[in-house]
Amino acid sequence: MDFSRVDLSPEDRDFLEQTREFIAKHVTDEVRRRDRETGENFDEQVHLALGEAGYLAADFKPESEGGFSPVRRRIFELEIARAHTPWYHWGTTSVVARLVQQFGAPELAGRVLPGVLSGEIRLCLGYTEPEGGSDVATCKTRAVRDGDGSSWVINGSKMFTSNAQNAQYVFLLTNTDPQGPKHKNLTMFLVPLSSPGIEIQPIRTLDGDRTNIVFYSDVRVDDFYRIGEVNGGWAVMRSALDSEHGIVDPEDHGLQYIAAMAGHGDLMAEVVDKVAALVADVDDESVKYRLGRDVARLEAALSTPGMFGRVAIAQTMRDITPDLMDMLGTPSALPTDTPGSATDGAVESLFRLALPLGIYGGTLEVFRNMIAQHALKLGRPSYPG
Repeated sequence: MDFSRVDLSPEDRDFLEQTREFIAKHVTDEVRRRDRETGENFDEQVHLALGEAGYLAADFKPESEGGFSPVRRRIFELEIARAHTPWYHWGTTSVVARLVQQFGAPELAGRVLPGVLSGEIRLCLGYTEPEGGSDVATCKTRAVRDGDGSSWVINGSKMFTSNAQNAQYVFLLTNTDPQGPKHKNLTMFLVPLSSPGIEIQPIRTLDGDRTNIVFYSDVRVDDFYRIGEVNGGWAVMRSALDSEHGIVDPEDHGLQYIAAMAGHGDLMAEVVDKVAALVADVDDESVKYRLGRDVARLEAALSTPGMFGRVAIAQTMRDITPDLMDMLGTPSALPTDTPGSATDGAVESLFRLALPLGIYGGTLEVFRNMIAQHALKLGRPSYPG
C-alpha cells in the first residue's frame, strides 16, 4: 500500500485554491453557528452556491462526462470537511438521484436531475417506520392502485426522514402486496413532498440534529413516480443500502474514503488533535498513556476498510470520547459557545455524536451480523426462542 503524498499539478493546485476561496466565502462562522442551532446539517444558500459553481455536478458525474478526477474529488471532500460545511444530505440526494436515473422513467429523471445538480432539488429517504427498527423490509406503509391503475394511494408513516423539511421529494418504500413474501412485496416511489396528505413533524436527536417523522394520509401519487417494477422495490433499494452500508467495490486509485462514515472519523481525529494540544504540557504519565492509546485506536479505525471500518469508526468514537472528556475534566462537558468550555465544546459535541453514529444506516449490531454472515461466512445467527 502506497502512503506517499500526492504531488499536485499546477491545474490541481489552482483548483485547491479556488475551492478554499469558495468555501471561505460561503461557509462562514454564521453558517456554522446557524447549523449548530438548527441541527439540520444543511444550508440552502451554501447548497445553491455549490450548485451554481458546478461542484454538485462535478461530484455527481463520472470524470469522462466532466466530473471530478480522483485527485480533485479528494481535494473537494477534504476541504468541505475541514470547513465543517453543513452538506451531509448531498450524499443522500446524489444516491437517490442515481437510482432515479437507473430505474425511473426517463421523463422523471429528466425532470429531477437538472434541479439536483443546480441544488434546487433535494431528495430524502423514507425507509424506517416507527415500529420497524433496522429491518426496513417489514414495511407497513401501503400503496394501493387506484381506479384505472395510473395512480396510487399511500397511507402510513416513516421515522428518521432527515432533511424532509428541505427536500422536494422523498424516496419512499411501500408495501404493495401485504400477502406476498417478504422482500417481494415492496415498491419504491419518488413522492413529491408537496403532495396533499403529507405532514412533516420534527424530532430532535441526542446529538442535536434534526430529523423527522412523516405521516402519509391518502397521498395520491401518479404511477409516473414509481421507481422500478411493482413489487421489485427491494432490488432498487439494495443499491442504496449497499452505498449506505459501505458495501461497494474500492477504486484502484486509493484516494477515496475507505469506509462509510470515514468523514466522521476525520472529525474525530480533529478533536483528538485539539485535546492533545491542550494536554501536551501535562506532566502525568497516565494521561500520556491514555492519549496514546486513543490515538492508536483512532488510526486503526481510520485504516479499516468497508463494513469493518464502518463499525470500527463508530465503536472507536464511543470508546474514546469519554476518555477524552475525563482527561480534560469538567470544562469538557460544556457545549460550544459556552464560556469556559474545553475545545469550545468540540469534545462534548463528539461525545453526543458517538451514540447516533452507531445507529445511522443500521445499528452496529446489524453491521456485525452482516460482517459475520457476508464477509466471514459464518451463517445466520440463531436466537433462542
